Amino acid sequence: MNREIKSQTFIPSRRDFLRTTGAVGTSIILPRQVMACLGRLKKSISLGMIADLHQDVMHDGPARLKAFLDAMKEEKPDALLQLGDFAYPTKTNEAVTRAFENAHPRTLHVLGNHEIDDGHSFDEVAQLWGMKGRYYTENVNGLDLIVLDGNEKPNNHKGGYPAHIGGQQLEWLAKQLKTLKGPILVICHQPLAGPSSIDNAKAVQPLLDSAADKVLLAVNGHTHIDHVARVGRISYLHVNSASYKWVGGSYRNKSYPAEVHSRFRWIEYTCPYRDSLFTTLTIDPISGRIDVKGRESQWVGKSPSQLGIPAKPDLADGKEICPRIRSRQLEPVEK
Repeated sequence: MNREIKSQTFIPSRRDFLRTTGAVGTSIILPRQVMACLGRLKKSISLGMIADLHQDVMHDGPARLKAFLDAMKEEKPDALLQLGDFAYPTKTNEAVTRAFENAHPRTLHVLGNHEIDDGHSFDEVAQLWGMKGRYYTENVNGLDLIVLDGNEKPNNHKGGYPAHIGGQQLEWLAKQLKTLKGPILVICHQPLAGPSSIDNAKAVQPLLDSAADKVLLAVNGHTHIDHVARVGRISYLHVNSASYKWVGGSYRNKSYPAEVHSRFRWIEYTCPYRDSLFTTLTIDPISGRIDVKGRESQWVGKSPSQLGIPAKPDLADGKEICPRIRSRQLEPVEK
């Protein structure tokens, strides 16, 4: 039987310039069979997450990152994760990367597709950021994280940014799902289900579904939307960008003063969020619930709908396409 998903309001600090939101979007459910695995955790675990900062697009990337890090100083999560499209690994961006890595004893990187735009390879980025590899596992106080690299090229790749998990990585993933005790959180920059998912998502989804007694949730960035997809017994959480919704193409949004646009040419292809968006995901083994902390901002300039951009068929403008991350509660149901 489904339990009603109730909204939860969070009170921000004086230093946190964002309003929090109590609005709850699409319900997220956990399969009942995962509860035994969830009970292995000795205490509640929280993870601070920021996605798609795009330091090299935005004029105020460091300020957006600082808002996240300041909030995390107060919340004191067990680890910090950036979910990709963070900052090119250049000398110019070292201060940004170091600010993130020095903010907490446990900071984890995920590779986004734009990390290589300055000419580095994904292997080089992983090395420069001190990652275990392009894909890896990490245990945070009993919670197993499986971090994937969705940037591999398929054999028939025809150009553009690839969104694919290759055969070797799939074999590695299958092994981790079998051998890790769990509970497990699966993380990838590109979504494994829902809008803009990797091109071989149907090869990954059955693997995760076969381990639904251990996999709590799959989390991604990349789409710059606030969305949840459900495939089989697994829920897939799309974490909204810290910075903007990309519009590109023939659309332009003169959202900031001319001097900003003259220095940062890509901003006019975005609908920026006034404030930085990020979330804290808290897993409570006693209640058997996962809380996603919401944050709300506003558009700078016009919204995508005001620019005349149609929403995708499975998305609703103002709901998934929005300057916010909704508060959500994930509770177990009979399945």
